[in-house]
Amino acid sequence: MKEKIQTPIEKIIAPVNRFIHLEYTSGIVLLLGVVIAIIWANSSFGESYHHLWEKHLSIAFDTHTLNKPLHIWINDGLMALFFFVIGLELKREFMNGELSTVKKAAMPMAAALGGMLIPAGLYYLININSGGTHGWGIPMATDIAFALALLSMAGKHIPPAVKVFLSALAVADDLGAVLVIAFFYTAQVNFMALGIAGLFLLVLLIGNRLGVRSSAFYLIFGICVWIGFLLSGVHATIAGVLVAITIPAVTRVEEKVYAEKLRKLSFDFEEEIPNNSTLTTPAQHHTIQKVKKLSLAAETPLQKIEHSLHPYVAFLIMPLFALANSGIVIGADIFTAILNPVSIGVTLGLVVGKFTGVLLFSFLMVKTGLGALPQGAGWKHMAGISLLAGVGFTMSLFISGLAFEDPLLVTQAKYGILLASLVSGVLGFLYLRLLKKDVPVGE
Repeated sequence: MKEKIQTPIEKIIAPVNRFIHLEYTSGIVLLLGVVIAIIWANSSFGESYHHLWEKHLSIAFDTHTLNKPLHIWINDGLMALFFFVIGLELKREFMNGELSTVKKAAMPMAAALGGMLIPAGLYYLININSGGTHGWGIPMATDIAFALALLSMAGKHIPPAVKVFLSALAVADDLGAVLVIAFFYTAQVNFMALGIAGLFLLVLLIGNRLGVRSSAFYLIFGICVWIGFLLSGVHATIAGVLVAITIPAVTRVEEKVYAEKLRKLSFDFEEEIPNNSTLTTPAQHHTIQKVKKLSLAAETPLQKIEHSLHPYVAFLIMPLFALANSGIVIGADIFTAILNPVSIGVTLGLVVGKFTGVLLFSFLMVKTGLGALPQGAGWKHMAGISLLAGVGFTMSLFISGLAFEDPLLVTQAKYGILLASLVSGVLGFLYLRLLKKDVPVGE
């Protein structure tokens, strides 16, 4: 039997593929976007950085025109795709993942709740007499890409269940952030546009019930839902989550039936007399098409779309968002600039509030018997996770743009987010890195 021979182009891109599939790669690329943005904004080309994101792009639909600055297309458009993938992930986790049962979901959801309530309360108390109280949602979020990247780099001695717990916590945290955006950071609502979006959403739900599995169907009507939300005043990223819920998550063929038919097709392929050519015989080609059709039936549209979009979200959309939103000017008065209620509230909310909230609510769940520590993990591991939860980069930046209209307050929030994410990330990474491999469970 001939082994597959790598073509020259496959040999060239093989190292790139290996890099992309590393667990911490997306976090590295995201960090690179942040560094480039800060260097660019503080260089002699700083004006070009700010002018770029203010350039307007227009899309016309008959007599209707969407004319928005580039950074709005990124934050309201591309980030809708980011939230769409989050929605797919949430649906998958609730159907058959770490949030699929009350027992599985209780611990990470309680930890996520603590990691949202205490940071928000701490921020609000610090800003209660200032004009920045509306930013209480900024320190509530955990950046899953950064947090998981740092956990992966911390060492192989970390129990696998710890990573699963952090992933579930971040997913639950994303759900909380989506709800906060929907209920507390929504502008004045245009109910006609929202109603039209609702009709298109109903079409998607009906399509799901009728068994429509075409990605194009969900793409076309999903864009219609997004446009409706964009015109309604309800933040357009919510459309991404709602459309994700309508994506079918069932197969058209059972596992055993798939395995049996695949074995038969494989046998048919082998039995066909080869033609001693680089081409397959007509019968072999026909068998290959059957295998493709059978495999499509055995794959859920939800997992197929999530798997297809994840690289684009991780390596294009999130780094581009970071590039467009992280370019703060760092002057000689940087230490004076962060001494304001918003920056202090965000920093303490993420660094102190997240750590306290996640660890405290986890402790209460274990002590009351409603939850249990991840398998093989102790309280020292939980302390490390609680530190990493303070890395609130992507979602925190996103919410800061919704919370404030004053550019000064947005900049102050960004100072706090970057400082807090740096402190929490470094402390969490070093702490977990220095943990001994033989940490007894429960310590």
